[in-house]
Amino acid sequence: MSAQTDSLAVALFSEIFMIDQLAHNRLTKALPRGMELSHFSVLNHLSRLSEERTPAQLAQTFHLTRGAMTNTLAKLARAGHVHIRPDWDDARRKFVSISPAGREATDAAIAAMTPVIGEIVNGIGAERARQALPVLRELRERLGEG
Repeated sequence: MSAQTDSLAVALFSEIFMIDQLAHNRLTKALPRGMELSHFSVLNHLSRLSEERTPAQLAQTFHLTRGAMTNTLAKLARAGHVHIRPDWDDARRKFVSISPAGREATDAAIAAMTPVIGEIVNGIGAERARQALPVLRELRERLGEG
């Protein structure tokens, strides 16, 4: 790689890291009281799937350790947002599904976040945001390969 490419890569990822931090802070403030962004992410994923997943599958999806996912799932279960049941064929495994309260919490979080992210997209313009998506998707895919 050339020095120019290295400089471009550092500048690009510096922007991505800063965007991640700022988005995380802004969206966390918009979430319903007691909900963390990690909770919303898991609930939103389960809501879109509409089927059970094991904690290990969820940990892999979110690139987390099983311990970190177990901690998040325990908090979600205490809040009544997920159901965790044993695997009837293998008692060592568990299955996780979203509860009706979890669906309501997901909907409330989306309703709270939508004005925040909508305002940002309106500020930069829908067409410019649309043009950025292919590059961002490719970056995500390449990062997911490694």
